[in-house]
Amino acid sequence: MELTHRHGSMRSMKLHLPIVMPDEAAAPTRRPLRIALVTETYPPEVNGVALTVARVAEGLQQRGHDLQLVRPRQAADAASAQGGHRHRELLVAGAPIPCYPHLRLGLPAGRTLRQRWRSRRPDLVHIATEGPLGWSALRAARELDLPVTSDFRTNFQAYSGHYRMGWLRGAIAAYLRHFHNRSGCTMVPNEALRAELQAAGFERTVVVARGVDTQRFDPARRSQALRGQWGVAEDDNAVLYVGRLAAEKNLGLLLQAFAAMRQVNPRARLVLVGDGPLRSALQQRCPEALFAGQRSGIDLAAHYASADLFLFPSLTETFGNVTPEAMASGLPVLAFDHAAAGQLIEHGHNGWLAPQGDDAAFVQLAQRLAQEGPAARRSGEAARRSALELGWDGIVRQVETVFISALIAHRSLRPASSLLARWGPT
Repeated sequence: MELTHRHGSMRSMKLHLPIVMPDEAAAPTRRPLRIALVTETYPPEVNGVALTVARVAEGLQQRGHDLQLVRPRQAADAASAQGGHRHRELLVAGAPIPCYPHLRLGLPAGRTLRQRWRSRRPDLVHIATEGPLGWSALRAARELDLPVTSDFRTNFQAYSGHYRMGWLRGAIAAYLRHFHNRSGCTMVPNEALRAELQAAGFERTVVVARGVDTQRFDPARRSQALRGQWGVAEDDNAVLYVGRLAAEKNLGLLLQAFAAMRQVNPRARLVLVGDGPLRSALQQRCPEALFAGQRSGIDLAAHYASADLFLFPSLTETFGNVTPEAMASGLPVLAFDHAAAGQLIEHGHNGWLAPQGDDAAFVQLAQRLAQEGPAARRSGEAARRSALELGWDGIVRQVETVFISALIAHRSLRPASSLLARWGPT
């Protein structure tokens, strides 16, 4: 990540006082911040938002901040009143998300939040999701004059077209714009998305990239035993996809690309990790593929490292955590020039990029990589080196810096010197 991107992004926040840049904020703040983090998804739910929010929460706590996690109750919470987390939690009511019944949507909880935040006032409220819980948190925080930051993590307006709700796209975009423009600033994962949102009227956006656990996702986890279970020999090509098996992931193109690969490399094997509403239909269309189901932890890391090539045809990601996870695992990635792939991949060096939306180019590149075999896989070493620059420590420091800047902007009537002495870096 180049500093030029970060500097340009920080300027877009239009705050009243100078931004403390990430390198200057490497040390913990003088006083730990009391942060209320509101999210409608959290582990053990498996999705990019949940896992990223958990890593940020863990990192903030490690840096000494007092964290209150506000989230919907999950089935797993019945086993532990504390939910198994070290930080304080406020659990609220939730409901299944349509089309994703294994995920919960937080229901409005404004009254509860106002009561809790009056009795124990946070320094800042950070809202990771824009659902009913997020909206009620935004209203409660503004009523109590608390500074608010937010994340733009899910491209809901793009999803609408895949669920026969394209007619709602404009309304969804208007809601998201209204939501985020009522927060002090909105964190987005890459410069391209920031530019797109700014053109759509989103204000005070700042780029904070996402990290990857390079200790968990490591080429050393490659398993010949696992490849044997897949029916893949050492010289064969194991082609991997990780993610939801859902319409918005463009999986028809994945099967089309794999069919083209099989024309030149009949022993190639497609392995899909994940679950979702399209699983049965995909199994019928591609019975020779291996559907490994939902995987997590070291097991997921072994699946990444044991493959040879990662195909990711999605065009609806705001970032796409699976891209840096695959790269950290030593896999060359073929994706569209979009989201994390467009940010992290140098075409022909550590992976391959098809022009955004050019399905034919995606398929042609996949077929060419199948022909090249081991030579193509060698670019995985470069992918690993690129991923090593995305450690979570630096990402959490950037988040902390945004929080400090939002606090300074919110309390701009106070002298800047006293604020920096209280919240600034040591």
